[in-house]
Amino acid sequence: MERFPPKPTPDLDPGADFGDTPQSNTPLNQPAGSPVTEETSGASVHGYRVLARKYRPQNFSDLIGQEAVVRTLSNAFATGRIAQAYMLTGVRGVGKTTTARLIARALNYPGGPAIDMPEMTADCEAILESRHIDVIEMDAASNTGVDDVREIIEGVRYAPIQARYKVYIIDEVHMLSKNAFNALLKTLEEPPPHVKFIFATTEIRKVPVTILSRCQRFDLRRMDGDVLMQLFAKVAKAEKVTIEDDALRMIARAAEGSARDGLSLLDQAIAYGSETVKAAEVGAMLGLMDRARVIDLFDAIMAGDAATAISEIEAQHQAGGDPHTILSDLADFVHWVTRLKVAPNAAGDASRSEAERLRGREHAEKISMAHLTRAWQMLLKGLKEIELHSDALMAAEMVLIRLAYAASLPSGEDLVKLARQAAPEPREPRPQPRYERDADGPPIESGQLAVAAEPVERKPAERPAETRPFAHLRDIANYIGEKRDIRLKNQIETLMRPIRVSPGQIEIALEASAPPGLANELGRKLNEWTGMRWMVLVARDGGEKPLAQQSKDQKDTIFRETREHPDVQAILKRFPGAEIVDVRDYDTPAPVDDSQTEKD
Repeated sequence: MERFPPKPTPDLDPGADFGDTPQSNTPLNQPAGSPVTEETSGASVHGYRVLARKYRPQNFSDLIGQEAVVRTLSNAFATGRIAQAYMLTGVRGVGKTTTARLIARALNYPGGPAIDMPEMTADCEAILESRHIDVIEMDAASNTGVDDVREIIEGVRYAPIQARYKVYIIDEVHMLSKNAFNALLKTLEEPPPHVKFIFATTEIRKVPVTILSRCQRFDLRRMDGDVLMQLFAKVAKAEKVTIEDDALRMIARAAEGSARDGLSLLDQAIAYGSETVKAAEVGAMLGLMDRARVIDLFDAIMAGDAATAISEIEAQHQAGGDPHTILSDLADFVHWVTRLKVAPNAAGDASRSEAERLRGREHAEKISMAHLTRAWQMLLKGLKEIELHSDALMAAEMVLIRLAYAASLPSGEDLVKLARQAAPEPREPRPQPRYERDADGPPIESGQLAVAAEPVERKPAERPAETRPFAHLRDIANYIGEKRDIRLKNQIETLMRPIRVSPGQIEIALEASAPPGLANELGRKLNEWTGMRWMVLVARDGGEKPLAQQSKDQKDTIFRETREHPDVQAILKRFPGAEIVDVRDYDTPAPVDDSQTEKD
């Protein structure tokens, strides 16, 4: 395809105001591809450039944290498998727009699409500055309608003027209307060979599936804290600024995986601290407290010292700390200790301070997982309470008090162990004296009067504890039936699913229709009737079928086997209309018919 010669660029006034239009990192009086230095950065010509724009990647080798994307594109370009559309998705500030421009530059690089682009040509520079005539960038947030898409459909019919491909970069594509998406479908599925589409979005779920199926998707992942720290350290060195490691950790943690957000915070920190940036200054700027003080607060809570915890959060609040931020940092440390308990090798995380690594490991060895997870749940609920309450400090203090008192409480597992240890062993029945008539006493001689013995008041004997061997819940149901508590027996048979029965302990699961307090009633009556302590443990799920259902299934099985017996089938065939009413063993007596007895 014949390419048109580039149009001459008119002379520009160095003092002209270009508004928000991105400018090149290379000054106008420097050749393309020259290294950017403090003297040639163009700050005196175009004003100060923020770090996020000044250090924007110019090549795929500068793109950090997205190795999977680079490898896929490299293989695609090498084999000629270039898709007609790419979908870039990820959280804010991970490099979606930058990656889109790099792809557009690679597609139009001299000599064919290539990942390695050592030379900064005029077209490359124009693409990276978003001013190339054949690379059209559109913000879908402000161009959402069908008319905007119609302009794209009209434009794809024309060949590129300067570049190899005409590339359309649509940012925040999920903001397009439904009709706009439908209008784009046909063109996106079969675009002209000289047209490529690159979409970027933070809300991939809002993009229709019909659009996603026509694109090659790349998920740009968040950047790790140690990777961000290395990036910020290089930028600070290039800016000739001294910054403490703890300050870098704070900025990397606050960036939440976003390089752009982190560079913006670093820019603000440099302006705040001038040529030397300290951790205390960054903490004050971000409203964060010293991590060591957060760990001190955690120590007081886990020790159950509510007074010290309240004093500590009040001191941090007086120093400028926000209660919500303090508890968020506390929740972050709880999560860190839990991670160390589950995966001890996580202690090598460079984004954590030395105090966090050492003291976190100590807590992970001492505190149980049940206490850590309970503290996490209480902190999550407490953070919501702080958001709803008018006085954040007051709500935070109440959360800390609950945490401190809960730290001394046993976990659910410990309670079960204590309950099992407290259950007494089954007692042997105590022998009771038998009072019988003394028939074998010495005979009374003749002539003597029989003197009646003085009556002795006899106390009623204590009822011995019943020690029946209950091996199954059915044995307990039968025992309760003997006690004439038909209602409780029926509830046991229909509403309880047996799990395990041992001396002094019953484990069951309840049906959804079981009344509240049924398990307590069973334990109380067994305590009263047997004279020993019984504990009824209720599980959330599991267990066998209820006893009534088991009996019904067993009866149905017996009826089915009986009905399928050849002799029974012969009898039923010989007597049409006959039905099987009941099936009993030979040794089982037949039930007595009261009506027939009365007639007799």
